[in-house]
Amino acid sequence: MTKVRGFYVDNVLGDLDGTLKVANSKNGGSYPPGSVVQLVPTEVMVKHREGWNKATNDWEFFELNVSESGSRINVRGVTQVVNKFGGNCFECHERAKRKWDMLCETDHGCQPILLTDADIAAMQDADPRCKK
Repeated sequence: MTKVRGFYVDNVLGDLDGTLKVANSKNGGSYPPGSVVQLVPTEVMVKHREGWNKATNDWEFFELNVSESGSRINVRGVTQVVNKFGGNCFECHERAKRKWDMLCETDHGCQPILLTDADIAAMQDADPRCKK
């Protein structure tokens, strides 16, 4: 995955350039289908094709178990997924200003999370799937 500020992105449909364009935009935008966004190793969101789910702006949320051998989906869905910290993914992401396509950063309209930047970096650095 490609790091953008404090999170990582990819695109499972091959449009990494489109995903990076929105992720790096100072004005927001709509992520292309196939976009994958991950802040911490145990959760990820994936953008589906337009019309897949209106409530989530076509995003699906995943709570993962990760190990050296890869990722295993623990929970996936749209409005009901709760992460390992007890937060409902959709309830947080739906607060993002529309121009940010449900992506939360400190100035996007979402409530602050309980993790500091140092906590997030430590979790990312400890991801067992990544080669050191």
